[in-house]
Amino acid sequence: MRTVYMDHSATTPVDPDVVKEMIPFCQEEYGNPSSVYSLGQKARRAVEKARGQVAGLINASSQEVIFTSGGTEADNQALITYMEANRKQGNHIITSAIEHHAILHTCEYLEKQGYEITILPVNNYGLIEPDVLEKAMKPNTTLVSIMHANNEVGTIQPIKELAAIAHRGGAAFHTDAVQSLGKIPVDVKDMGIDLLSGSSHKFYGPKGVGFLFVKKGIKISSLLHGGGQERRLRAGTENVPGIVGLGKAAELAGSFMQERAEKLNRLGNRLIEGIIKTIPNARLTGHPHNRIPGSVSFCFEFVEGESILLMLDGKGIMASSGSACTSGSLDPSHVLLAMGVPHEVAHGSLRLTMGKDNTDEDVDYVLEVLPPIITKLRKMSPLGK
Repeated sequence: MRTVYMDHSATTPVDPDVVKEMIPFCQEEYGNPSSVYSLGQKARRAVEKARGQVAGLINASSQEVIFTSGGTEADNQALITYMEANRKQGNHIITSAIEHHAILHTCEYLEKQGYEITILPVNNYGLIEPDVLEKAMKPNTTLVSIMHANNEVGTIQPIKELAAIAHRGGAAFHTDAVQSLGKIPVDVKDMGIDLLSGSSHKFYGPKGVGFLFVKKGIKISSLLHGGGQERRLRAGTENVPGIVGLGKAAELAGSFMQERAEKLNRLGNRLIEGIIKTIPNARLTGHPHNRIPGSVSFCFEFVEGESILLMLDGKGIMASSGSACTSGSLDPSHVLLAMGVPHEVAHGSLRLTMGKDNTDEDVDYVLEVLPPIITKLRKMSPLGK
C-alpha cells in the first residue's frame, strides 16, 4: 500500500543533512557550552554558529536570537515577560481569534493576572482586517500579537501593515511565525517585527528546540530562572544537538525556499482543483491564494473529520482535521468557527499540508482515494442521504 504523508503543518521529518550536522554533538562533541575547556568551547562555537544561521533566515542580528524549547515556550516568554517588563506602559494586549493555543491560553493566564485582553475577529478568509486592529488600539495597549500564517487554514496575515498600526499606537508587535518560517520570506526589519517565535520541527529540523527573536532595545525578562544562559534570558543548559539542527535547518530553508514554494504551490493548486472538481459540497477554507505553499484545508458537509482521517489512514494517507495540538478534542476548530463556518460543517474539516518530498503521484493518489471515502461517509450519515 502506498504511504503518503500530508501533515507537514503538524511536524516535518528531519532532513538527513540536519541529522548529519547534529550527530557529532550527541557523541564526541558532547561538551557543555558554559565550560571553559576546549570541549565546551567547541559546543559554544556551534551554538553561536547556529544563532547566526537562524538570524540569517529572518534578517536579524545574532544577538537578537534566544534559543528555547520550541514555539510554545517562545510565545509564552514573548507575551508574559514583555508585559511584566513593560507594566508601567500599560496592561492591554491585542491578539486574534485564530491564534494557536500557545497564544490564546497564555492570554487567558495573563487575564487572570489582571491584564486586559482584546481578541480580534477575522473575516471569512481568516484575515485580520487592518481597520479592525486600528479601532481596537487604546492608550494602554502595550503589545499586539498576530500570527504570521495560520496553522490550520494557511492564511497569511498582512503583518507589515498590522505592525505599523501597533507602532503608531505606541505598542510593540509580536508574531507567531511557527508555520511560516522556512516556507515564505520573513524579514523582521522590513516587516517591523519586535518579537517573533519560531520552531525547528516545522521546517525539517528536530523537535524540542525553537527560538525567540527579540529586537534590540525591546525589554523582556527570563521566563525560566536558574543559570545565566542565553544572556540571562533563558536559563538551562543549551540543547546543543537540537540548536545545531535548528541552525542547519534554517540555513537549508533559506537556500531552497523559492524552489520548494514553487513546487508546493503547484501541488497545492492541483489538489484544491481536484477536490473541488470531484467532491460536491466541498468548501475550501482559508484564503484561496494568500496561503502557505502546499497548505490545503477543506470542510465536507455531512461528514465527521475524524472518520475521514481514520479511513484515509487505512489507505496509507496521513492528514489532520486541524491543529495537531487539539486533535484529541471533540470540539470543532476554533479557527473555523471564528471564520464563520457553521458548527456542523466545521466538524467535517480536513487539513492536507504537503512538504518538499511530496509528488504529483501523491496528489493523484489522494484524489483517487478521498472522493469515495466522502461518498461512503455521506451515505452512512442521516444528514447526507
